[in-house]
This record gives sequence, C-alpha cells and structure tokens, in this order.
Amino acid sequence: MKKPRIAPKNGLIAAIDVGSSKICCFIARVADDGRPNVVGIGHQVSRGVRAGTIVDMEQAEMAILSTVHAAEQMAGETIQEVVLNLSGGYPASQTVGVEVPLSGREVAEHDLERVLMHGSQINGNAERRLIHSIPVGYSIDGSKGIRDPRGMFGERLGVDMHVITAAAGAVRNLTNCVAKCHLDIKALVVSPFASGLSTLVDDEMDLGVTVIDMGAGTTSLAVFFDGHVVYTDSVPIGGGHVTNDIARGLSTPLTHAERMKTLYGNCLATPADEREIIQVPQVGEEENGLMNAIPRSILIGIIQPRLEETFELVRSRLESSGFDKVAGRRVVLTGGASQLSGVRELSSLVLDKQVRMGRPLRVHGLADATNGPAFATASGLLSYALETDAEALHPGKPREQASGGFMGRFGTWLKDNF
Repeated sequence: MKKPRIAPKNGLIAAIDVGSSKICCFIARVADDGRPNVVGIGHQVSRGVRAGTIVDMEQAEMAILSTVHAAEQMAGETIQEVVLNLSGGYPASQTVGVEVPLSGREVAEHDLERVLMHGSQINGNAERRLIHSIPVGYSIDGSKGIRDPRGMFGERLGVDMHVITAAAGAVRNLTNCVAKCHLDIKALVVSPFASGLSTLVDDEMDLGVTVIDMGAGTTSLAVFFDGHVVYTDSVPIGGGHVTNDIARGLSTPLTHAERMKTLYGNCLATPADEREIIQVPQVGEEENGLMNAIPRSILIGIIQPRLEETFELVRSRLESSGFDKVAGRRVVLTGGASQLSGVRELSSLVLDKQVRMGRPLRVHGLADATNGPAFATASGLLSYALETDAEALHPGKPREQASGGFMGRFGTWLKDNF
C-alpha cells in the first residue's frame, strides 16, 4: 500500500526542471483526489546550461528567475522552496547492502531507522555527492524479498539500498545557482526518476520497465522494478546533437536546422523521401538569399544514424548493468527529443522491446501545450514533492513502499553539505 499524499502546510508545491534546451517551473496545489493541480506555469529557452550542467552562472540565474517569475505571475503566489531536477553531473547508480545486528529479537521501528540511516550515509568519495539513497528490499538472516520486516525475528536485519551519486562540482553549481534566485531546495531528483514517477502506471513499475528520457543535451534512463527505481544511467547525446549534425551537414543556421528537424525530420526512411524537396537556407546568406534544394532523404540520412547510436548506447548500458532482464520488454519514451517522428519505431527495432510514448499522468491543470513528453520531468517533480511530504508526516510507515524512499531528510542533508 502506497503512502497517502499529503498537502504541504502552505498548500503549494513547486518544481523547476533545468534542462539544456528549456527551463520550466510548475506551481501546483493538491486537488481533492491527492493529485497536484497546476496553477502556474513558466518556461523559456534555457541559457547558461549545456548537457544539464551550468556553464554560465549569470545567464542560468537570469533564465531561472524569469521562468519562476512567469509561473508566480500566473499562479498569483510567491514560492519559497522548490524540488529541482538533476540531469548533468554524470549520475552513477549502484546497489549496496547494509546489515545491522538484531540479537534474535523482534524487528522494531527503531531498527528500520537504524539500518536505513546506515544506508543513507554511503556517500562515496569527496568528488561525488549523494543524490538518492532508496531502499529496494529487506532481508532477515539473508532471506531476501521481505517487504516489511517489522514484527519478524532474526539475528541480522539487512537492506539493499539503491544509491545514486553525481559529480560534486556540477551539483554545487546547480544548487548555488538556484539559491541565488532566493529559493530553498526541498529535494534534488535525477531526471529519469522524476520522469518515471510522472509517466508510468503502477503495473509497469511493479513488473519492470525502462524509462528513457530524451533531452536536448543528454539521454537518461531509469529501470523500475517491484515498485522502485533500481538503476539509473545517462548517455551524453540528445536532441541538440541531432540539430547540430543537421546544421553542420547542410551548412544551415541552427534555428533552421531545428525547424527542419521538427517539420520534415524522421528516423526511418521511405521511398517517397527522394521525391520530396526541401529548401535549405545557407549560413551567412541574406534572409532571402541563396538556398539549396535537397531531397528529404538526405535530411533523414543525417538524423537516423545519430538516433541509432543513441539507442545502441542505451542498450549497451542496460546490458552491461545487468538490469536488462529485470526491466523486461517494456520501454517508455519521454522527453522533448522523443517527439521526433519515427523515434518509437526506431527504438523498438534497436532495443528489441515494446515501446510506448510517456506523457504526464498524475497532474491536473496542464494545457495541451504543456501535457506532452517535454514536460514529464517537471510533472514528476511535483509527484516527488508530495511523496516527500508524506514521508515527513508519516515516518512510521514502511519507507520502502514510498517511491521517494528514504529521502525525507534530504533537505536537511543538503543544507548541511552545501
């Protein structure tokens, strides 16, 4: 049984998705059914961010401020704290086991507190920062698969923790940039985890599924199984690389390359592509200057190899991690770059899995323009904020049942370490 979602004391939750192509802010209130109802939205072109990492602090700060201000104006409210995504910093995922002695007595609540605290303190070396420490299964005297060990007897209580860390410098730059906007960070969430919370149904989380979040600068993935996120990773290729390939290959400005990718792009070639002619503006020419006429097949010949490479890298990461079988044959594609025509079919061919497109499922109040895959991460951050509130207000509940896991204390940890 999952935890009830509890509205925060001030009735508002807010999320900021800092991406390579756009920055988005959602402000929401909790509806009667426990789902967030979005009352304020702000989004604009991202500046000062590359591959999910801050590269220009001043520009990124201005972009975040403008985005938050637009959302506050629409909501008629002022926000103080936010849940923030992390897509850069090379997040690394591992599962570690922790045990504490019981001396044959019954497992009590304080034993759960003790073993989870041990797991949460795994922080790697000084170059990495802990982002998530999520319990994915308990054991008593080596017997695994226990969902709630309270009331059981044994000599040793163990827990398997899914630990996600990221480069300390990238994390600190991002958190400092948001802090300069006079916002407190309630929690930091890796992007594919948030996207999964937004787009997956409960059966998918239980049976096994891979979420692939295709952003502009990175493509990140998360494997969910038995209701938990058990593996995350990312590859440094995204939709922006496709746009750059088109701009370089056809000698056209980036804005026109993005337009051609959106209007004429596809991941799979057809015989009709040779007969369809596209006018391509040239770099440095006047607005109505020289244009090249090319068949659409040339454009597709640029797009398809890059996306094939992306999915082959994802497949390789899954196979080398050992979680490919756990994830089953189900894939959910989300993120702005997943909206390119033919992506679903190409990913199904390369990954040899069943693929569907993922859209935000658990929020109210989104217009059609903001209810697509590009806004899945921001939507998932709102869901994570509610789970974190439930964790804080119901510490006695079994933490492994909450998709946020043991992250109720993360805000305190963040303030202590940054």
